[in-house]
Amino acid sequence: MADVILKNVRKSFGPIDVIKGVDLEAKHGEFVVFVGPSGCGKSTLLRMICGLEKITFGQLLIGNEDMSDVEASERGTAMVFQSYALYPHMTVAENMSFALRMAKTPQSVVEKRVKRAAEILQITHLLDRKPKEMSGGQRQRVAIGRAIVREPKVFLFDEPLSNLDAELRVQMRVELSKLHNEIGATMIYVTHDQVEAMTMADKIVVLRDGVVEQIGSPLDLYMSPDNRFVAGFIGSPQMNFLKAQVVDGTNGEARVSVPDAPDHILRIPLREGAQVAPGQAVTIGIRPEHFLGTPGGAGLKVLVDVVENLGGIAYVYGRTNASQEVILKAESETPPRSGMAVTALVKDDYCHLFDDQGRTLSTSAGAIRTRAAAA
Repeated sequence: MADVILKNVRKSFGPIDVIKGVDLEAKHGEFVVFVGPSGCGKSTLLRMICGLEKITFGQLLIGNEDMSDVEASERGTAMVFQSYALYPHMTVAENMSFALRMAKTPQSVVEKRVKRAAEILQITHLLDRKPKEMSGGQRQRVAIGRAIVREPKVFLFDEPLSNLDAELRVQMRVELSKLHNEIGATMIYVTHDQVEAMTMADKIVVLRDGVVEQIGSPLDLYMSPDNRFVAGFIGSPQMNFLKAQVVDGTNGEARVSVPDAPDHILRIPLREGAQVAPGQAVTIGIRPEHFLGTPGGAGLKVLVDVVENLGGIAYVYGRTNASQEVILKAESETPPRSGMAVTALVKDDYCHLFDDQGRTLSTSAGAIRTRAAAA
């Protein structure tokens, strides 16, 4: 079993703490994605698992063996970098088999592993080519194949799709998911792109400033974020945040008003133990798809600035009377036009409530129903 367990792992460069005590577990066969903004420590954490960075404090277990001080070559991991790092004078087959040949692996074993990896990645017809004769996507497949032939316990990916164009990124996301399903190995993947995280992961680890903000499935993080940072980072377009005020809070429910729609009182279920007080300043979080468009009446008045029509859907970018920016999802066939005023009603049971520290106060009834339907 190739579980990867980190126990209070820390990393410091001199007086600077980069990783500030991370505890997490990637179970055997899971596809775990580290995601977060640039500089949050996700690549450093991956390099510590691989053995390219020494752990300052804490413990790393791979397959129930302590690997904290073990050399990188002995950890049973294989890493795929953002750069393909292929030898230009070698063929695809030679690049893929290089590590095996350096380890004096029998030629029959080398050929068998290269052939199998090439079949999995659909690059058998490229085995005799040199890197300069291939596209970026093909070269990335070769880099992945180089990892597959080593038959590691754990695959580590450090933003492997960053150098590809948009169309190839989508294609390679699908290919990597297929690869994971076929091989069934533990995979840990680093990206700053939350779309990659949402579409590929079994489990997402959201990092900020060397600290884990939340760990969970893509749906859990999308529907039940632990704080405003996670709520804003996960989702594209991102969640809307509106300044609001508590009217009162009783029986596990907060009644909240938005200055832009004082006649529309929202009823938001509170998390167990959460308390609010009348007059308390809070922030409401609502995703673009959780508005109901209406021709008029009570609701959030939005002046449309820009409409992005993507064919199947459209996103409306606008601002309220109080100049709060809002993004709405609209029907692509009949979207509003720039300069129009529209009214948007908020779905109460999909609202999120945050205090002035960014902590989540609410529990989304819509999220509970969504999770139940998914189960």
